[in-house]
Amino acid sequence: MKEIKAIINAFEKAGQEGKKTALVTVVHLEGSSYRRPGARMLVTDEGEMTGAISGGCLEGDALRKALSVLNQQQSRLVTYDTSDEDDATIGVQLGCAGVIQVLMEPIIPAQANHPVELLEKVANRRQPYVLITLFSLEDKKGRQPGTCLLVEADGMITGNIDNAILKASVLEDAAACFSQKQSVFRHYKSESFTVTAFIEYIEPAISLMIIGAGNDVMPLVEIAHTLGWEPSVIDGRPTHAKRERFASACQILVSKPEKVLEQLVIDEQTVFVLMTHNYNYDLAMLKALVNTSVSYIGVLGPKKKLDRMLDDMKAEGITLTPEQLSRIYGPVGLEIGAETAEEIALSILAEIRAVRSGTGGQSLRSKADTIHSREATRISEKHIQ
Repeated sequence: MKEIKAIINAFEKAGQEGKKTALVTVVHLEGSSYRRPGARMLVTDEGEMTGAISGGCLEGDALRKALSVLNQQQSRLVTYDTSDEDDATIGVQLGCAGVIQVLMEPIIPAQANHPVELLEKVANRRQPYVLITLFSLEDKKGRQPGTCLLVEADGMITGNIDNAILKASVLEDAAACFSQKQSVFRHYKSESFTVTAFIEYIEPAISLMIIGAGNDVMPLVEIAHTLGWEPSVIDGRPTHAKRERFASACQILVSKPEKVLEQLVIDEQTVFVLMTHNYNYDLAMLKALVNTSVSYIGVLGPKKKLDRMLDDMKAEGITLTPEQLSRIYGPVGLEIGAETAEEIALSILAEIRAVRSGTGGQSLRSKADTIHSREATRISEKHIQ
């Protein structure tokens, strides 16, 4: 989401300065690559780039081709084969071993629901979306429909697909993306046309609710902000929960623990970390949070602190279910030997990311399979009438 917001800001600035822009998007990948499908960058006609589609190895060539797209005002699909060691331009010794499909689209501001306008809608509301991008692998030099349709979970759509039969089939697959919470790639084939779709599931940024406003919270807020997350700091002490102590984008709330949840908006991407260093405040928050659907509740401190909290709750007649206990992470963070506030912040954020992605937070060298599942980018074929 951070990259999307940066692209939107760059697009607005370019418009104010009278510059033309093109959106460059990774729409498919076979094998390995530094960035996954959905990676984007905005290019201006003066060669400015915002965002990234690789670790730096593709951007130079992509810029040259994007400038050509801007000049011709016609979308283009470009294939980069980083496994080809005979490719003197980008393939030599990169070691990525991937075939990357990159769509380049000129942005026409006067056109309704152009690609960046659809991205703006994604960034403006905290809800999941499915974004549809159509392209032709069989005719890369031909017309590329591009980023054309945005779907909300309730079925509301923005944009359009001209072919009604194709549109109905795409919307059916978009609905499945919402239920599975993952992107898919579909090859639609009929007697009259063949087209490939990147049906992209986009979640809002992680909303990190930090209960506590001590000095050790500062690096947690800073790193979370760098990641593009949306941090909030909640504390009962107005002397600590002050805006000047934290990043400007951070939300600040001064509140008693029993009033906190009624002042917050909690969704599937919301996580909590309890770190006030005030036992009673943290305990009150834990009592409230276990009755929500929050997927991650981190508790700073030694294991004996959490054990005491659970014992105190049990003494009050509050016995947690296995499901409730599974959402509590105490001591909070991955074991990385953290000592300083900055290292502890890194440990906490790494654990949250691992929990949200469903991985175990293990060292990648211990993983027998590839870093990312090859199945996730498999293109399945769908015949339509």
